[in-house]
Amino acid sequence: MKFLNEDFLLSSDLAKKLYHEYAEKQPIIDYHCHIVPSEIRDDIRFENITKLWLGADHYKWRLMRANGVSEDLITGNASDHDKFVAFAKTLERAVGNPVFIWSHLELYRYFGYDGVLCEDTAEEVWNLCNEKLKQPEYSARGIMKMSGVELICTTDDPVDSLEHHEAIAADKSFDIKVLPAYRPDRAVDIEKEDFAAYVKRVGEAADREIKCINCLKNALRARMDFFAEHGCQVADHGMGLFVYEPASNEVVADIFARAYRGEKVSDLEAKQYKTAMLKFFAVEYAKRGWMMQLHYGVKRENNVEAFKVLGANAGLDCIANGSSSADLANFLNDCTANGALPKTVVYSLDPNEDAIINTVIACFQEPGTWSDTRPENRGGLEPFSNVVRGKLQHGAAWWFNDHRLGIEAHMKRLAADGLLGNFIGMLTDSRSFVSYTRHEYFRRILCNVLADFALGGDFPEDEKLLGKLARDISYENIRNYLSK
Repeated sequence: MKFLNEDFLLSSDLAKKLYHEYAEKQPIIDYHCHIVPSEIRDDIRFENITKLWLGADHYKWRLMRANGVSEDLITGNASDHDKFVAFAKTLERAVGNPVFIWSHLELYRYFGYDGVLCEDTAEEVWNLCNEKLKQPEYSARGIMKMSGVELICTTDDPVDSLEHHEAIAADKSFDIKVLPAYRPDRAVDIEKEDFAAYVKRVGEAADREIKCINCLKNALRARMDFFAEHGCQVADHGMGLFVYEPASNEVVADIFARAYRGEKVSDLEAKQYKTAMLKFFAVEYAKRGWMMQLHYGVKRENNVEAFKVLGANAGLDCIANGSSSADLANFLNDCTANGALPKTVVYSLDPNEDAIINTVIACFQEPGTWSDTRPENRGGLEPFSNVVRGKLQHGAAWWFNDHRLGIEAHMKRLAADGLLGNFIGMLTDSRSFVSYTRHEYFRRILCNVLADFALGGDFPEDEKLLGKLARDISYENIRNYLSK
């Protein structure tokens, strides 16, 4: 039997039916990715499979290092052919690792290869893929089209010109939506050495002189308006541990002023500034109807010596534990009290926080503005008139958790603690144009989980109900979430 076939990961007839008839053909909305917009604008082509596969994939790099592969064959100056062979030798040892499944699924869907990539087949696969990549449809845009992509949201700094997004939007021959996502981490990371220099760049981008924290906020608002003009609906915040350390406006203004002068701030002061800025952003996102993503629980650049050579995004990050459910709850409570809780998606890299996140966000699921439900305060409004179903979301099993074990555990825990049926589903979080098969991987696991619930007696074996859940979680929920 072939390693991959049309029913792989589907362990029952019901799971097969749910996947093939309800989930498989749904379009892809990839609401968080790291695709470079200029590569879509230029419709780049890939010289060989290494350029497409290994050029910016820290998942693969980590495995190769674990297999004792020289850095020269990973991110160094070795030939693309030799790098590919080194990866093939590594892959045959990656039993149980999601990269093994992802890689073979990509080979199967995009290149028609249904064998197993290993040292013995490396030359065969190298030649097959490189011949396919010469075909006209194997450009960046062509791969997106063959993947069934409807919309992606890239990750963009507030100072970005968005010129590449403008060019893509103006090209009527390309009908896939490519929207920017607002990622203001560098305006929040006050402890970083380049903080003051970056703040000046924000001022330049907004054509404003920054003299104080309110000046910075005004400049960031201006950039939000600019992003909104380019279709932005999504913001994203990446952080280490989630912290909530409120302080007065005067204290935060002083912290900013000193950091802007180049002075070091304490850990406590950094937490106070970050809390104030996150509260500021939440207010602004709520006004605009944007979706706020909170990614936390990561400790970055752990191997300092390697980081000096390789730089960021090289696979030197790990799970950080220690975030507080009280901090997350207090932040969301602050937003609610101020009437400024945006659509919010919470991710932690620590899978031990799954239940914590589920129980916290359940406290803040708003059927509408609270005053709307009280007759004396309704003011003619219908109750629940501004409903966003599943306004607070537990984001997809993230990064080190987006494998079968992690995805199943995430969904089962979400089902037990909340409403799995409102889940907005999968994203690639990737820089690769062939990572869209991760949506297929997720949908297969989803359909298996749904079928298991029914076959195990936890839910009716009702194809109509189960099929709607499969379709909604695969596509409809995120489409509706973004449209509210």
